[in-house]
Amino acid sequence: MNFAELATGQEIGTRTLEISRADLVKYAGASGDFNPIHWNERFAREVELPGVIAHGMFTMGAAVQLVTDWAGDPAAVVSYGTRFTKPVPVADLDGAPGAVVEVSGTIGALDAVARTARIDLAVTLDGQKVLIKAQATVRVA
Repeated sequence: MNFAELATGQEIGTRTLEISRADLVKYAGASGDFNPIHWNERFAREVELPGVIAHGMFTMGAAVQLVTDWAGDPAAVVSYGTRFTKPVPVADLDGAPGAVVEVSGTIGALDAVARTARIDLAVTLDGQKVLIKAQATVRVA
């Protein structure tokens, strides 16, 4: 990747995240977040959620993989942030994906002095944004 070849508005790619309940269990174990809204259907509905939902940080982390793949080096991502707008319900489909999240990335801004690119991510489930202002700053050689 060469900074001189980048342009604002340039697409960096797309990614489809197929999320299963097994993914949520694995993430809970890795993160230590065992909140029952992420694994217990009855509990999630009792607190007025549409069912079991993915961890917000799981969704955020899985979405930025598009950026790290594009950059070729996770250490090139110098900052990343987002706002959560909607939960990601994950249906119980016996190991099959219970949710399919679409991620696309575009170069939103370039800083020639710092040699960084701001990548704007669009993260949607069934056409609705689940993350907004998902932006990563990437150091470019």
